[in-house]
Amino acid sequence: MFLKASFSIAPVLAGMLVTTGVAHAQENVVLEYWVYSDFAQGEALKLQQTFINEFVAKHPGLTINIAGKGDDDLLSGQIAGAASGTGPDVFMNSTSAGSSLVEAGALKNIYAEWMATPESFRAQFNKDLIAMCTPKPETMYCIPYTGYGSLMFRNLTVLEKAGVDTKAPIRDWADWLSQMEKVKASGKYGVPDMAQNWASFLNIYSGVAEASEWGADFDTKKTLINPEKYAKAADFLQKLKPFSTGTNVNDQATRDLFISNELAFYVNGPWVNPPLEQAAKASGLKYDWVMVPGATEGKKAGVQGYEFIGVAPKANAKLAFEFAAFVTEKQQMIRWAAALGRYNSNVESLADPSVSGNPLLAATAQSARTALYNKPPFFLGTFPNSYWSAITDNASAVADGQMTPDEAATDLVEELNEILADD
Repeated sequence: MFLKASFSIAPVLAGMLVTTGVAHAQENVVLEYWVYSDFAQGEALKLQQTFINEFVAKHPGLTINIAGKGDDDLLSGQIAGAASGTGPDVFMNSTSAGSSLVEAGALKNIYAEWMATPESFRAQFNKDLIAMCTPKPETMYCIPYTGYGSLMFRNLTVLEKAGVDTKAPIRDWADWLSQMEKVKASGKYGVPDMAQNWASFLNIYSGVAEASEWGADFDTKKTLINPEKYAKAADFLQKLKPFSTGTNVNDQATRDLFISNELAFYVNGPWVNPPLEQAAKASGLKYDWVMVPGATEGKKAGVQGYEFIGVAPKANAKLAFEFAAFVTEKQQMIRWAAALGRYNSNVESLADPSVSGNPLLAATAQSARTALYNKPPFFLGTFPNSYWSAITDNASAVADGQMTPDEAATDLVEELNEILADD
């Protein structure tokens, strides 16, 4: 999917002229702009087109092509394009893919361009996320963009028919299990299979672990997973098994079960809300969302992750940076959050009255305050794919009763350390 527009080169951010060392736009300049597929359809695409048109109106002579791509195609295309010179000029991706893109030479160090923008612009962003994009002094690989925190979507019809008081909070894992026992007794499912992918597993492990107990130390080549905490999470996965659909949380079948009032709990990111909203209008689906419960009362679980806008080290990199800065600026992100209810990294936009009252966005922001990062650390080292498959294989095995939780924890830590040492 492509959109075209034309643009010169003095971007305006919040009414201020921002200079980045480029005096005049070249004629007939083309920027290729790659985004996630859901940013290139529906209301999100309309907003992206609006942003492009506004930027281009101030920059005659330029064309911006926006292309939506699936997760795998986005990453592989950026890596391949870095080698061949055919990749995008400006693009989105996840911070979890940052190290792979740095190693491939796909990301330009934009520190000089960033520091040339006004302090009032730089102050708009979440400082922790700016630090995430700046792994070394005077080395910055991205502008933080959108983000998420996982939520527990609840089918209120299923729960109410099972005799669950949906007005009472879910205090801890034991409380959650007691609700699933009632759901199962009513002939319905409690949860998807939480061991089939690493994010679902992390939504459980984060209920007992701290941020320092997830990810890896690339200097020592050791996993940070705490074996005692992992064993507790593995024990809970075994307890969840009788209430599981057997389907992956990302399967369409899982969503269909939730929408058709067969599944009580659906732990995922806020991006699943639009089809649930549609089902609520079309078929009367009754649902809400709450924080993912942790092992003990007061402990909240969940996964948080972030998307960034990066710039390729190509001929029009300064121009690409200006566009990236424009897209992520407060006024654009206010409109993004207000229209789509999507969390983002521009903290000033989230405080705007037109945004702060959005219940889904507020819940996402609350989740992000306590959830664990998806695949830390970022921009500092690349995880082999086998690292993540080892976690899901181990979690599935222990959930199926093939190992005790303690055995699984010992085996997993040893295997992950071997994977990191061999990489």
